Amino acid sequence: MKKVSILGSTGSIGTQTLDIIRRNGENFSVCALTAGSNTSLLEEQAREFKPEIVAVASEDAANDLKVRLADTAIRVLSGEEGLCEAAAIEEADITLGAIVGIAGLKPVLSAIDAGKDIALANKETLVTAGDIVMARAKEKNVKILPVDSEHSAIFQCLEGRGELKKIYLTASGGPFFGKKRAELENVTAKDALKHPTWSMGAKITIDSASLANKGLEVIEATHLFGVTADKIQVVVHRQSIVHSMVEFVDGAIIAQLGSADMRTPISVALNYPVRSEISGDSLDIFGTGNLTFEKPDTDTFRMLELAFSASKMGGTMPTVLNGANEEAVSAFLNGKCRFLDIADMVEGAMENHKIKENPSLSDIFCADSEAREFVKVKFKL
Repeated sequence: MKKVSILGSTGSIGTQTLDIIRRNGENFSVCALTAGSNTSLLEEQAREFKPEIVAVASEDAANDLKVRLADTAIRVLSGEEGLCEAAAIEEADITLGAIVGIAGLKPVLSAIDAGKDIALANKETLVTAGDIVMARAKEKNVKILPVDSEHSAIFQCLEGRGELKKIYLTASGGPFFGKKRAELENVTAKDALKHPTWSMGAKITIDSASLANKGLEVIEATHLFGVTADKIQVVVHRQSIVHSMVEFVDGAIIAQLGSADMRTPISVALNYPVRSEISGDSLDIFGTGNLTFEKPDTDTFRMLELAFSASKMGGTMPTVLNGANEEAVSAFLNGKCRFLDIADMVEGAMENHKIKENPSLSDIFCADSEAREFVKVKFKL
């Protein structure tokens, strides 16, 4: 039986992971759960799966949860230290990293240091500190198994098949596909949250609308698969059936197809190196209709090109891109800026930043703080 620690158990990836475990109780058990502030759902999960540890971000949330779980033997922890302890819990065979944003970095590193394989759904971990994370994983002989549907697809396409020439990273195009800048001047957060295919959290859905998510995935892919950004082509594929493709040096292209169900890549990571049956609708190959592939509009959706630029500049620049974007998306969701302002804020933070090559973890967190502060001050948030 494989024991799992789940970082971010109340979010979309976390709840779907628990659904897989619920349906495959003979193969998995849960030893730790963490969440931000949703103590009600975390309590329900804790009572059902009976982990040894639960951890939440704040002390107030932890105090609330301690009262809720007073009749159990479950330990309740809080803060970064608690999240890291849950990530590295001795009993875990694999840690699923699904905490949103750079907040997931230290817990994932703690799990790696403890020798845990990582099922990685938190792309910001590699965007901000990819060199450090991958080097640490190699040193500790830890597997980094991608959970993002696109990176899982690439991972599956690559296994044992030789030298790649190019990665085709697919994108749905989000809710604003085909629109020009003038049409996006006054769109609201409600408009941007209407994703055409996937059901995701608010931050990642806004990132999908701006194509920032795809830009972050480009940077993530460079670290996961050891390629430079110029070997990655983003392809808009509205049907979200082809999850990504890999072209090999002999010209062959292999694609991974499936329904828009995150339980598939989660299951691939949790069960690796074997596969396990999961419930749900299989892809109806005869009902897919036409499959289309288009180049992204980077004039309108500037975040994608900014991400390519950040990847090529390297050092602390991807951290700045990510930190500024997190701050800008938060401002947009709270009605403090317009949708098109997001890319302007990120570009401004990047232009303001002096890159530090080969950054330490301390350098990365400093760059993150600098980017956030720049966005807040410059744009009066």
